[in-house]
Amino acid sequence: MAEKNTFIVTPEDFGYRFLNGEFSIIYAQTTEEFKKLVSIEQFIEFGESFNSGVESYTLEMSTSLTNNITQYLWLDSKREKIISVAFDSSNTIHGLYLAPFVTYPESDRQYTKNSYIMPIKEEWFVFWGGTNQFINYHYVHEAQRYAYDLIIVKDGQSYNGSMDKKENYYAFNKEIIAPADGKVVKIIDGMKDNEIGETNASQPEGNCVVIEHQNNEYSMLAHLKQNSIVVKEGESVKCGQLIGQCGNSGNSTEPHLHFQVMNSPHYANGQSIRIRFENVLEPIQGDFIRPV
Repeated sequence: MAEKNTFIVTPEDFGYRFLNGEFSIIYAQTTEEFKKLVSIEQFIEFGESFNSGVESYTLEMSTSLTNNITQYLWLDSKREKIISVAFDSSNTIHGLYLAPFVTYPESDRQYTKNSYIMPIKEEWFVFWGGTNQFINYHYVHEAQRYAYDLIIVKDGQSYNGSMDKKENYYAFNKEIIAPADGKVVKIIDGMKDNEIGETNASQPEGNCVVIEHQNNEYSMLAHLKQNSIVVKEGESVKCGQLIGQCGNSGNSTEPHLHFQVMNSPHYANGQSIRIRFENVLEPIQGDFIRPV
């Protein structure tokens, strides 16, 4: 029987090896980009400090990312600390983050009163979504806590050809639909779509549509394509009705759809609400989702 190679850290034994202080072995498996950011001395110092008071780590979940990378989340036994580590199929570590485990259990238990569909007509991929900051970077911000960022992925990538052209991204130009019946109460349109590598932080939502629904709930569809919106303010819309096309406007690094439901038509002043979906399933980062 072949002996286990103790010089290779796998996703399955990472937590044990990290707690055991095998920092040099772990560091050797990180990418050159990671090594440029963090020296081996810093990595050991961070690791030893982070392990202080920890009795064990447990693999909480794993999620698939683009470019065939999988993220693994390890929690300590007190559920106070979290490690996010991203492996590729050859066990190269592409990212490793240590942080306090932040949760908001009260708002996590509160779902929308209305049921919604994902505002898409094809298969999309959840790039950000879920109830912790490592699978949903929006989570720490109350106004966006339960938002989704959706892209289209084929063969592990969100684009075909050069990644420098927005038109090469599968999500660009795709139709976006109303997630439920309602009335359009806000539209921003006419903003140019960013070239890849550019963002517009001064108008984060970019071209967007906000729809008022029953029970004081408002959905927002953001980062839409310039001049693609086909509805008007004050117009009543039906679930599944065409709203516009996916773009790359606003604070967007690549073409994607930002979708959230909130208790105000003004997302910056409101609270994001965890979405109750018609099909009961609640997608998280790494899931492929299809129209209902």
